[in-house]
Amino acid sequence: MQTIIPFWKNLRDNEYGGYYGYMTYDLAVDKKAVKGCILNSRIMWFFSNAYTLLKDESLLDEAKHAYEFLKNCCLDRVNGGIFWSIQYDGKPEDTTKHTYNQAFAIYALSSYYEASGDEEALSIAKELYHIVENKCTDEIGYLEAFNKEFHLIENDKLSENGIIADKTMNTLLHVFEAYTELYRVARLPEVAESLKWIMDTFATKVYNPELHRQEVFFDADMNSILDLHSYGHDIETSWLIDRGLEVLDDPAYTAKVAPITKEILANVYKTAYRDHSLMNECENGVNDTTRVWWVQAESVVGFLNGYQKDPAEKKYLQAAEDVWDYIKNYMIDKRNGSEWYWCIHEDHTPVEKPIVEPWKCPYHNGRMCIEVIRRMKD
Repeated sequence: MQTIIPFWKNLRDNEYGGYYGYMTYDLAVDKKAVKGCILNSRIMWFFSNAYTLLKDESLLDEAKHAYEFLKNCCLDRVNGGIFWSIQYDGKPEDTTKHTYNQAFAIYALSSYYEASGDEEALSIAKELYHIVENKCTDEIGYLEAFNKEFHLIENDKLSENGIIADKTMNTLLHVFEAYTELYRVARLPEVAESLKWIMDTFATKVYNPELHRQEVFFDADMNSILDLHSYGHDIETSWLIDRGLEVLDDPAYTAKVAPITKEILANVYKTAYRDHSLMNECENGVNDTTRVWWVQAESVVGFLNGYQKDPAEKKYLQAAEDVWDYIKNYMIDKRNGSEWYWCIHEDHTPVEKPIVEPWKCPYHNGRMCIEVIRRMKD
């Protein structure tokens, strides 16, 4: 936190709003780079939760700065929903509406409401929830990408590995994460029902009981279309679903879903935990051994959660401690004015990727710090 907080404070754009959207590997800030709306939502989420934890008024001011940018620039006042990206000066750049993007705005607005008490922020979060439920779903699951007027388009932004997916585990997970936060702060009955529906889909469509993992990319009918095991998403899911169960507090769903998250974590530990760190993913039986920043951050929380869920599993506590040591030794960029590397090779040398860009943010590593501090307090 001592590195992450000042780093992101220094990227605040006081002229056009929001936060600068790009820093090269060589630590050069591009003040005219596109500002991703996901990036801005994640920054708002981080500063809101950092304030709630630490009660430093400067953190609430940063969260408010991000909120004002989201409200004034990222929100489509005509058609509803959050744009994909904004030009440096606050004008829309990519007007795509993606369900993933709406989810992160709900996540951030809910946390900002908790931190600030701003009823307008909660009202926008509720509006986005209803947009997702009314415009971004079909009878089978959550749809992905839309144009400005919410007409369905190709899902190129959340598809990878050479395929185009109609539905993704990634979007479903982060809708669940957002709804968990919205339900926690507002206790809306309809959100509770949405959480249950997502967990049913997770248990019956996304989770593969034979392979003890989640499937990642799906066709329109939720059939898996690629042999891919995303280690980072699996360990992130293992604790985010548990968090949702805790917030929902429904014994029937806890009994149904908690054993699945336990199996997912056990499989990740067995399959992907090497050299005190987690590999990235496995496609068609071939491991990508790159160590990615967000995967390591989620591993600390996931392993800690697994230990707290079952204290007999001391190997998970040891793994959480060892991944944290790995992060300190190799993942944190020691150069003055930097934060964490995007990723590193198996031999611990950094990959020369940007330090900041629309996906590289204080969400995963900042959340790791916040989660560990909160859990150690408890």
